[in-house]
Amino acid sequence: MAMEKVDIIGGGIAGLALAARLDHGKFDVTVYEQRPELPTVGTTLAMWREAQEALSGLGILGAARSRGAIITTGALRSPSGEPMLSMEGDGLLGVSRPELLKLLDSAVPEGVRRLTGRVDRLPGEAWLTVGADGVNSMVRQASWGSRSTAKPTPFLAVRGVIPAAPSADDIGEYWGRGEIFGLAPAGSGTNWYASFRSDLGPEKVDVAQALELTRSRYAHYSPAVGKVLSLAVPDNSLAQRIWTTPPLGRYARGNVVLLGDAAHAMTPNLGRGACEALIDAVTLGKLLNEMPLKAALDTYGRRRILRTQQLRLASSMMGSIALAQGMQPWRDALLKQAGKRVVRSREKAGTSK
Repeated sequence: MAMEKVDIIGGGIAGLALAARLDHGKFDVTVYEQRPELPTVGTTLAMWREAQEALSGLGILGAARSRGAIITTGALRSPSGEPMLSMEGDGLLGVSRPELLKLLDSAVPEGVRRLTGRVDRLPGEAWLTVGADGVNSMVRQASWGSRSTAKPTPFLAVRGVIPAAPSADDIGEYWGRGEIFGLAPAGSGTNWYASFRSDLGPEKVDVAQALELTRSRYAHYSPAVGKVLSLAVPDNSLAQRIWTTPPLGRYARGNVVLLGDAAHAMTPNLGRGACEALIDAVTLGKLLNEMPLKAALDTYGRRRILRTQQLRLASSMMGSIALAQGMQPWRDALLKQAGKRVVRSREKAGTSK
């Protein structure tokens, strides 16, 4: 029986996960990727429970846990480091993007064809073309039109991993006036990230220049932040403008479908972008393995559009709160009040046992 041809545009998290999940006795799969090799620099991604289930479905959850770190506690902090609201993670798994990509790449069967180079148009006649090519997706623009073009936000994201492990008393997000800074464990090191308004970019941002600007912006923050930034260099850091996509009412048109950031790029404030890309890919792969094409794409839309568009909106709203400028004092007062209520609730729960 002839196999159906599937072209996956983009060999990142979503593209590799789908290539690994498809039944390769049924599909002839080609992955198109612009990069000639996997990246070696990247920050830690928080894998929530549903994303860990997706990794388990791909057979790589155990390996991801062995190479990552469990994130259990943290806090929303003032720039000085004072906790405003303590938070407990639900067994979040932190794994670096390069390690996750290596694991996904290893899960892709040898029979999958790999083509390297920039793709500027939809490549030929395929049974299914998958746009897993990120926020500035060529596939989305070709099939959904110019109204689907990604838009840059005013915010810059600067991030990296340094070798020194963070103290438990420093983990969390530091919320300042129109800027945030985050610290989290990353294996034996520290994952850090900063976001603030900047005119750098938007297309290509010089990492050294962005680091210099970041050190200046956060010079008045906690010594823990200063220590991290003193160890950050261009070789272990990334800098880019944050982009978002407009809301889409459908993720499939004809025999073209979108995954991950190509479908629902969101600001990083909820830490869900990579998670939802994985879930997209595993969900779609399973449906394609079991259903005719139209039924699979229709079901994929019903399962994924509402969820991911809600997260896209919630992430944007959280970003507006975290990066507030004029309302920062009121925001911080509310966070501290919420933190006191959480503490009292935990104390009450403890005395009732």
